[in-house]
Amino acid sequence: MWWKKESRSRLGPERSRILTLAYRFGAAAGVRARAGAVALFIGATAATLPWCLFASAAENFPNRPITLIVPYPAGGGVDTMGRIIGQKLSEALGEQVVIENRGGAGGMLGTRAAVKAAPDGYTLVMTLTGLSLGPNPGYDFRKDLAPIGLIASTPVIVVAHPSLPAKSLADVIALAKKDPGKLAIGTPPPPTINYFAVELFKMMAGVDVSTITYKGTGPLTNDLLGGHVPLAFNTIPPTIGNIEAGTLRPLAVTAARRAAVLPDVPTSAESGLPGFEAGFYYGMSAPAGTPRPTIERLNAELRRIVESEEMRKRLVQEGTDPQTSTPEEYAANLEREEAKWAALIKKLGLKFD
Repeated sequence: MWWKKESRSRLGPERSRILTLAYRFGAAAGVRARAGAVALFIGATAATLPWCLFASAAENFPNRPITLIVPYPAGGGVDTMGRIIGQKLSEALGEQVVIENRGGAGGMLGTRAAVKAAPDGYTLVMTLTGLSLGPNPGYDFRKDLAPIGLIASTPVIVVAHPSLPAKSLADVIALAKKDPGKLAIGTPPPPTINYFAVELFKMMAGVDVSTITYKGTGPLTNDLLGGHVPLAFNTIPPTIGNIEAGTLRPLAVTAARRAAVLPDVPTSAESGLPGFEAGFYYGMSAPAGTPRPTIERLNAELRRIVESEEMRKRLVQEGTDPQTSTPEEYAANLEREEAKWAALIKKLGLKFD
């Protein structure tokens, strides 16, 4: 009768009652029926066990460090966002959030690593508009990721080395038309929105330029500062310090309105190219299959962090517009933005590896 004692000592009163009934039924019906009743009970217990384990794990989350994958090199805009949010998330959850930079293939390499991780909430990933626009990303964000929530949005910024004889986007267009194919523009690689913004610029302005790709906005900013590339379609976070110091010259933000942190920098429309807009959203996701209570806990903490006055000021200072959302709203945002840029890729007939 070891299984009867086991039921009382470890399985709780409800399971114990069910097991006792099974035993009595077996005693009346014979050894064969008894074995069947016990098997039936074991099957019922096994069927409920995964749910119990999941619920228990989610209830105790987190109880060890969390890895936040940043799928871009250190020093770029996504890295900046990841480190700012990661620090505050560590404080909110009471466990360390470790930043892991896995740059390459326009963010796809790090995202691939994230979707293959255990769906337990201990591996998260910074996600960005355009994460599935590559030809072979190795994942489907609709099936392989569980969106947690939005963090902020930011426009692409057209920024130049001071040696470039251009003070506006209109000047850039004039330079490009004067010497077709000679003006070099630096950008992160496809499938980043920065890269597609260059292609959109070429089409709308009717110019031919040379596109130089970098692993991320961090390396791009370093080369721009060194004068190795004269112009960049960058993001505000990795460039704002140098813009304020006067070592880089901002020409335009590709948005409908000016950036709060750079009120003197005109929009693309104000600078000679109306309708030229390109921006993206920073967010956080987990591997698909992560328990819903864990996703909800992370979303609640993320919203509290982003909505705090301290964080809103910090994000604005970094050149972004703070955004919050539910997991479902962020999933819809990813779907909508991917569809918009995929349509542009098709329209322009872009081909890339």
